[in-house]
Amino acid sequence: MEETIKHKKEEYFLKACEKVLNKKDKEEKKGIGTLGEKTVHAVLKGYIEPRDEYQEIKIGNFYADVKNENGIFEIQTRSFRNLRRKLDYFLNTGPVTIVYPVPYIKQIRWMDEQTGELSEPRRSPKKGSPYLILYELYQIKDYLLRPGLSFQIVLMNMEETKLLNGWSYNKKRGASRLDRIPTAFVDEIQIEGTDDYIKLLPEGLADVFTVKDFKKAAKLSSSAASVGVNVLFYVGVIKRVGKKGNAYLYSRT
Repeated sequence: MEETIKHKKEEYFLKACEKVLNKKDKEEKKGIGTLGEKTVHAVLKGYIEPRDEYQEIKIGNFYADVKNENGIFEIQTRSFRNLRRKLDYFLNTGPVTIVYPVPYIKQIRWMDEQTGELSEPRRSPKKGSPYLILYELYQIKDYLLRPGLSFQIVLMNMEETKLLNGWSYNKKRGASRLDRIPTAFVDEIQIEGTDDYIKLLPEGLADVFTVKDFKKAAKLSSSAASVGVNVLFYVGVIKRVGKKGNAYLYSRT
């Protein structure tokens, strides 16, 4: 059953990719700029709701990426903090789902600003995980227990194009990202209530653990792991059970 659902999601995702990329290709041939809406955002909008008439819907003084019979969907590729004013209004009108894309396997290409020449794609050594959303959840921590708010984490493979305009000697550090092109659907994690936050506890984590243990299991930075444990403690899926030196000990509730 789960495999059938995943296969259907893959189909919907690939159809959305094809539609967006075909549109961008036609616009480029006509000389129309295509950088107004980034590709990942456009693909996810079509993946969630293929009917154009349910996209970019005005609600009050704001626009929702999608509004259909299942509620409001907001696709957020950057800081969740920017959603706070929208959430204040949208959550008073009905259910809201924040859709968060995570690059799982990423191929990177570099573009020379002067010539437009593209390098061959090279695979990034980093691999994405759903635990990356924890840092963003902290930005809206005081909204997490409000009724009607849910999250949809979409893991995807993608090809990222960056401009060679950074400040380092090879112009890569601090470089601008031009666009990201989704290439495959990998997985999807739904957080629809406080109990679902348990899905953000990594496999292999001991029954009793510290922030340092969480960092290792989730493969996060120290600051991201600390913030992640803070979020999971706040929503109630873990509890403090003691201390080990200066470090708190946690366990599942």
